[in-house]
Amino acid sequence: MGADRSYAYGAAAGLLGDLLLGDPRHGHPVAAFGRAAAAVDGALWHDHRGWGTLHTVVCAGGAVALGTVAVRAVRPSPAASVALTAAATWAVVGGTSLAREARTIGSALERGDVEAARARLPHLCGRDPQALDADGIARAVVESVAENTSDAVVGALVWGAMAGVPGLLGFRAVNTLDAMVGHKSSRYRRYGWASARLDDVAGWPGARLTAVLAAAAGPDPRGALRAWKADAPKHPSPNAGPVEASFAGALGVRLGGTLSYGGRVEHRPVLNGHTGRAVQVSDIDRAVRLSRRVGLLALGTTVAARLFVKGLAKGLKGRGQ
Repeated sequence: MGADRSYAYGAAAGLLGDLLLGDPRHGHPVAAFGRAAAAVDGALWHDHRGWGTLHTVVCAGGAVALGTVAVRAVRPSPAASVALTAAATWAVVGGTSLAREARTIGSALERGDVEAARARLPHLCGRDPQALDADGIARAVVESVAENTSDAVVGALVWGAMAGVPGLLGFRAVNTLDAMVGHKSSRYRRYGWASARLDDVAGWPGARLTAVLAAAAGPDPRGALRAWKADAPKHPSPNAGPVEASFAGALGVRLGGTLSYGGRVEHRPVLNGHTGRAVQVSDIDRAVRLSRRVGLLALGTTVAARLFVKGLAKGLKGRGQ
């Protein structure tokens, strides 16, 4: 069995593991990485971009190095290579946990229990829940499902297809660092700069693939493409913009607008504002189902692309000889 087929089988098994099992409830590898990154933060922190860059290199580079060593260790055994890829994929993707949290909040809103929904919202995103009514919570959930489809599923699969297990681990490390230090607080405005910029770069291909697949898999492909083209450039995030705009157009809803993070109010552009309607509670489940379809399509797309590129490279090499 070739290395490319080992990756394909392992990635499929890992995504299936996430679909069936979700994240481990105890001892999650990403949580362990977060604790290690926090320790490095405590040792290195200075209010300076250079120290923040070192923090990013140590943490993200360490994850990539760990993946590289693991791949070399199991290379002689195809079965072990499949198992390693499956374990890494299962560890870094989070589609099932994303769906579970979104639907938990949606169920609370359907019961009219807005307080329960507010209490649960921080498990999904960083919005200030007390500033939101039921409609605002529903909109926040749909936006989080869209953005995290890229961050927690598609982006990882893209980097896995490009760089195998080191790519999977490296992408999740960069994304986690951005969540930890990449926000614009007084402590991390300069120190977190490198993590935030690297996350923008790493997330670029996955965000575009997510937007394309949301348009292809959604109920309104033309609406998704129209909203993406018209509204994504207005969004402050180069990666969240295309994803959220495409989801908004595909689902026929309006996203964006005024929101609050950590007591800081932001006025973001409205996405799909010309034709979309206000988000309803029922749209949470629609967004989750679209996210699921996008994740499965992303697996097929990235694996097929990896096999095609590797096969083409082998063919060209054979002709050269």
